[in-house]
Amino acid sequence: MPKILVIEDEAAIRRVLVKILSEENDTYQVEEAVDGLEGIEKIRDNDYDLVFCDIKMPKMDGVEVLEAAKKIKPEIPIVMISGHGDLDTAVNTMRLGAFDYISKPPDLNRLLNTVRIALDNKVLVVENKMLKKKVSKNYEMIGESAAINHIKDMIEKVAQTDARVLITGPNGTGKELVAHWLHQKSDRSKGSLVEVNCAAIPSELIESELFGHVKGAFTSAVKDRAGKFEAANGGTIFLDEIGDMSLSAQAKVLRALQENKIQRVGNDKDIKVDVRVIAATNKNLKTEIAEGRFREDLYHRLAVILIHVPSLNERREDIPLLIEYFTDKISNEHGTVKKSFSDKAIMQLQEYDWTGNIRELRNVVERLIILGEKEISEDDVKMFASK
Repeated sequence: MPKILVIEDEAAIRRVLVKILSEENDTYQVEEAVDGLEGIEKIRDNDYDLVFCDIKMPKMDGVEVLEAAKKIKPEIPIVMISGHGDLDTAVNTMRLGAFDYISKPPDLNRLLNTVRIALDNKVLVVENKMLKKKVSKNYEMIGESAAINHIKDMIEKVAQTDARVLITGPNGTGKELVAHWLHQKSDRSKGSLVEVNCAAIPSELIESELFGHVKGAFTSAVKDRAGKFEAANGGTIFLDEIGDMSLSAQAKVLRALQENKIQRVGNDKDIKVDVRVIAATNKNLKTEIAEGRFREDLYHRLAVILIHVPSLNERREDIPLLIEYFTDKISNEHGTVKKSFSDKAIMQLQEYDWTGNIRELRNVVERLIILGEKEISEDDVKMFASK
């Protein structure tokens, strides 16, 4: 049942609003507040789906109520009630986050239409918030070790900036998770995160993949095609395994970073792009630079912020948490009853040499869930998790 709060110091106007809302839909639960202070107390103590708030009130005016309410419950749509002389203020409240404003005396159709739109919008906001939480949970970093907590702190500090980030670490450690977290916590999260695995694309095609091409640029270019940088415009591009990129492509990436411009293969026309670049590699790029396989100037453009993701062997204290996480996830995926791991089984897994890191651990946990007993024992681990 939608809950609506009416904050209005004029008793006559307040009664009219409550009467209209109550009679229009008997599923609306309508409550009243006689001034801004009472209104804020009610907002703090209740979950409202919509608030109507007068602008001119004693003790606390409508603008102050709006600003305070948005800090307490930012998702609540707030409709301002304005007298004729308050219209300029009402318009300004829209910039402060008001959903809409209604003039006194309230027009019936305008009022009811605003209520319907505001309530529908609230549902969408909540659903979107839940969806974002669900998406972000898919890329959750599991662990409480000092190394993982350091990475989480770095992400919190860096995400809201446009600083370029270079993520290093062995294969299977979760470098892509760091990239996803950086994007999701940034102001660019509404834009796309475009991933490019530089190691999986042949060197002769990497430039076309990144920057696009025009028809006739090479034999198989039968039509114009936009590249990944254009697809990521307004968002983030994640260049995974950048240490495997050809020197020719590196030169073009460097220009894109320096000038925020790209050129499609076969064309000399500049295309302006607004892209945040996050890169990752399992290689030692300083060694690659010394051996002439990676550009030093590109390295310094990319490595504004360095985040190193440790191997699983360096954070063994996180293994119990990771096992619990993968057990929940895999049981849900398979639609099976969740199995448990004995303490000795977990200790046995903590002693393994995890050359494949998190990716290998997940595979082993899945194998044990499928083949092991209801409680996975040390013997199960010895039998099914052996290298």
